[in-house]
Formats: sequence, C-alpha cells, structure tokens
Amino acid sequence: MSTSTEGTQRLDDSVAQSELETGLHLCRMEEWDRGLEILAALADTHEGLPGVFYSYLGYGMAFKENRIHEGRRLCRHAIKVEFYRAENYFNLARTELLVHNRRAAFRAVEKGLAVDSENQRLLDLRRNMGQRRPPVLSFLSRSNPVNHFLGFVRHLFTQP
Repeated sequence: MSTSTEGTQRLDDSVAQSELETGLHLCRMEEWDRGLEILAALADTHEGLPGVFYSYLGYGMAFKENRIHEGRRLCRHAIKVEFYRAENYFNLARTELLVHNRRAAFRAVEKGLAVDSENQRLLDLRRNMGQRRPPVLSFLSRSNPVNHFLGFVRHLFTQP
C-alpha cells in the first residue's frame, strides 16, 4: 500500500475497502453512530475515497452532529467526484431538507433523477416532498399576496 506525504494511505487494500463497505452499509441501514465512526476513521487515515463516502459522511455529520455547513460541503464534493451516482444527490437533498431548503433539495432530487430516472429512493423522496402547484395567476410572482390568498382558497376547495 502506498503512503502519501501527509501520512494518509490510498484506499487500495482489502481491509480498508471492507471497512468502507461496512460503514456505508450501516449508514444505509440508518445505523448512523456505528457507520459514522467507521467512516470518520477512514477519513483520518485514507485518501482517494469514492464520492459516495463523502456523501454519507456529509449527510451523517449534518443529521447526527448538526454540522450542516460541513455536511453540505461534503455532499457537494461527493457530486463533483461522482456526478454519475444518484445516491450522492439523494444525500445532498436530505441534507438540504434538514435546514428546510426545499428548493435546493428539489433541485438535487431532479438532478439525481436525471442520472438515474428509476432510483427508488429519489422517487420516494420527491413524492414525500410533494410538488408545488403553479401560481393561480401566472403573471404574478408566487410570493405576491394575491397569489397567496388565491392559492389558499384553491387549497380549501380542492381538499378531499
């Protein structure tokens, strides 16, 4: 195994790869405490980690430790490293939802679905988030008080 000048090792041995897979599996199973412990240990000792590693580490830090800014940064880095992996967009969307940033979360879901249109976790998240209806009066902005009022009235009359 090669060693870099900073004292971290490349992720190229079977033990480290196994630890990575275990940590990711635990995070996917919502066992965040154990999963984050393994991922954090890998972050301290290895470089060349895949994007999905940063994605789960970022969401976990935001979710479990309330380190939202760092979590977002890691999730965005994951997308730069592996833009073709829908799971990275899923974790970014969940991180954005932690701070009620629905617009950014929705954009992340849509970008993830552009990568993998059949990703069930992204489809479920989009369905659970709901989708806004267009403004009642399209020539006025969504934030216009008239549209707010008319949208409220529309909502009252279209309830099941």
